[in-house]
Amino acid sequence: MKKGYQIVRTFASDGRQKLARFLAREGQLWLLPMLDLIETGQVVVDQFIDVVGRAAIEAILVMSAEKVAGPSQQGKAKGRDGIYWFGGQAGRIALKERQLRVFKPRLRRKEAGRGERGEVAIPAYEAMHKDCRLADRMLSIVMNGVSTRRYQEVLPEMAEQVGISRSQVSRETIEAGERVLKALAEREFCELDILIVYVDGMQFGDFHVIAAVGVDSKGHKHLLGLREGASENAVVAKALLEDLVARGVKPTRRRLFVIDGSQALRKAIDQVYGRHNPVQRCRKHKERNVLGHLPKGQHDQAKATLRAAWRLEAKEGMEKIEQYASWLEREWPSAAASLREGLEEMYTINRLNLPGSLRRCLASTNVIDSTDSGVRQRTRRVTHWQDASMALRWAAAAFLETEKHYRRIMGYEHLWLLKSFLDDPADERKIAKKRRAG
Repeated sequence: MKKGYQIVRTFASDGRQKLARFLAREGQLWLLPMLDLIETGQVVVDQFIDVVGRAAIEAILVMSAEKVAGPSQQGKAKGRDGIYWFGGQAGRIALKERQLRVFKPRLRRKEAGRGERGEVAIPAYEAMHKDCRLADRMLSIVMNGVSTRRYQEVLPEMAEQVGISRSQVSRETIEAGERVLKALAEREFCELDILIVYVDGMQFGDFHVIAAVGVDSKGHKHLLGLREGASENAVVAKALLEDLVARGVKPTRRRLFVIDGSQALRKAIDQVYGRHNPVQRCRKHKERNVLGHLPKGQHDQAKATLRAAWRLEAKEGMEKIEQYASWLEREWPSAAASLREGLEEMYTINRLNLPGSLRRCLASTNVIDSTDSGVRQRTRRVTHWQDASMALRWAAAAFLETEKHYRRIMGYEHLWLLKSFLDDPADERKIAKKRRAG
């Protein structure tokens, strides 16, 4: 059976051409003078577009007002449904990167009741007055390292542009940040096979944000969620994971969790996802924690010992670290205790027999918290963090801007080996048995 197809043309191609032909045919009365000015060089194209565009917008506002109150009649205030024309006033509409002054008509309602406004809104003006694209553009500019004090260098200046103050930039970026948070909270992951979940905390001034980034079976990274608070906070950690479950990262499939050294987060994983999921502790965090208990003269030796031991097979590597911890215990017992804490889960990826390229990517949470990460680069100019809500908005905006440039993880071509392990019920039973014994 032959199917019928409908061809849909967008206004940008078909409608624009029809409008151009109409203006060339019907608009000569006001276009011809402009044509002469352009040809003689007295008016540049930008000015022409600005004048014509403003005139077209103001014509649309008049048409919108007529739909509400009927046509304006000279010398008569009578309108439709008790609404009448009441002159006009200056207004402004939002374009993509600026705001444009226009002259808009005013409508009022006769005998407005108590609690009713006498002023009647013009639908087209209401739609054009507040446009989120300008705020989104401001947020993008700020995320790319431009201070709000220098916005004028990047927002184009055009004829009769409405000035945008620093306070307005701040208000617009706050609104855009709230929309970013809302969009992030509504993300669904039911269609993705998330194999790896990185969870780590970041600090912005005095405030903490915990973030989760997932990696699917193809190696692509996805920002899963954010929560205000530190990963050491058991309530915050559990709330973040429960939110991931609600949005499609279900506990019905085993995953590899790569986390910082937080015991509260480790406990939350067991509570929300079960004890059968393999967990890898971040080696970068472990190294920093151990060095924090040692004098600077011992740092180089500690780094070299840990990094060499982590390249060994699990059993041999743990023996070497235990030997080093026994040596440290004589003079720096706190460093030895830090080294032994969670040692079993420092070697999870070694036991999976994964290739070295993939193992390096799974050994730490650098995907989230790295001095070279896009999030750090996009927030480094902020020196005054007003509150936790500001930190959360900036973190969300920076993560989503960074996500646009995410590449697949190193060693992604070997993820099928990890997937095979996670899908094997025998391995699941081994992990559960070992956890019960330990």
